[in-house]
Amino acid sequence: MACSVLLSCSAVAWADNWPSWRGPENNGICKETKVPVKWDANTNIAWKLAMPAKDMGGSTPAVWDKHMFLPVVEGKDIMFLCVDTDGKVVWKRKLGAAGANRIKFKADESNQASNSATTDGKHVWIMDGAGDFVCFDFDGNEVWRFDVQQRYGKFDTFHGLHNSPLLHGNVLYLSLLSHGGQWVVAIDKATGKDVWKINRKTSAKGENVDSYVSPIIWHNGKETCLVVLGADNVTGHRLTDGSELWRYGTNSKRTDDRLISCPIASGDLLVACTGRGGGSITAFKPGASGTIQAGGEFVQWQNAKGSPDVPSMLIHDGLLYVAKAESGALTCLDLKTGKALYSDQRLHGGRYRASPVYANGNIYVTARDEGYVTVVKAGPKFEVVADNKLADTFSASPAFSNGRMYLRGYKYLYAIDAGGK
Repeated sequence: MACSVLLSCSAVAWADNWPSWRGPENNGICKETKVPVKWDANTNIAWKLAMPAKDMGGSTPAVWDKHMFLPVVEGKDIMFLCVDTDGKVVWKRKLGAAGANRIKFKADESNQASNSATTDGKHVWIMDGAGDFVCFDFDGNEVWRFDVQQRYGKFDTFHGLHNSPLLHGNVLYLSLLSHGGQWVVAIDKATGKDVWKINRKTSAKGENVDSYVSPIIWHNGKETCLVVLGADNVTGHRLTDGSELWRYGTNSKRTDDRLISCPIASGDLLVACTGRGGGSITAFKPGASGTIQAGGEFVQWQNAKGSPDVPSMLIHDGLLYVAKAESGALTCLDLKTGKALYSDQRLHGGRYRASPVYANGNIYVTARDEGYVTVVKAGPKFEVVADNKLADTFSASPAFSNGRMYLRGYKYLYAIDAGGK
């Protein structure tokens, strides 16, 4: 689900690529200024591409120039699509068999095409929910592949495995935390071979063992480290060998506290949460080593309640935005203090699975069940700019590129343009 890439077109703010599920800097921030704010089924839809029947993929498209990549479940197969920015399928390749190596799965939520791809502009990498990990070039030629479950162990989780690979430099990072094993791995992007593999120890029990969280990179001025969340712990790891730099125990008293929402970093602060809607949110300072103590010098603040559960949080301009998974409510916190500037402002009913995204002064918050995307003005005061509805179901986070927003629904992939073309 994520990478930090220097874009060749970064000088043109409205023409950024969206190379992974949380954008060019893995933080949900779009730097473009010409992006759509209002749309409906008849307005500002440049095109829509039908997804396969009964496909419920939650993957965000990875976009680079005129190429867009996403997996789908098509009948009995997991397929990988390259779609151009005119909405035409350029090529399609088989990843694996849908239902292969299936484990417990929440059938009304997603499928094995819910992991997002990542790209560097020359190659694209995708791991599907069955563990097929494949590298393609932009012409659809397979460069390498392997079965993640065969290499690292079975995905023994309650609801499948839906995290996405993180690309940083020449290395892909994976967090594979389940009853089948507690592994964090680094893979050479060119060959698919292991750079390193570590066994991340945990004393978690029950569903707490499972993590659906993609790792992130934290650049904080003192170190650059890999951050892994899951199995009752947040850990920081050296990029060179995976060795553990620091650890914070989330100390959940529950045994059904699986983690889904990814950590988010901004400069000298890292924010992570525990699971479920009643879990905690904690902000960490850099420079720790060994065990971080609750309330210690490396904890900036902690709110005992208010975690989003599923959507990942968003940081922009010193504010932290939290979209709740089940209540359809948005909260805005001061990043430095954790103080609520507004709290639980209701958007729409139903479930929220996508993560909020910032673009051109606004926060885009996507509802799953009712097809709404609410555009909220960024800042300490809650103000709805627009309510947009399409007759579809959305669990994928939006992607922005070259003035367009791309929304992957269960029925269609939509290209939304302020000019409608």
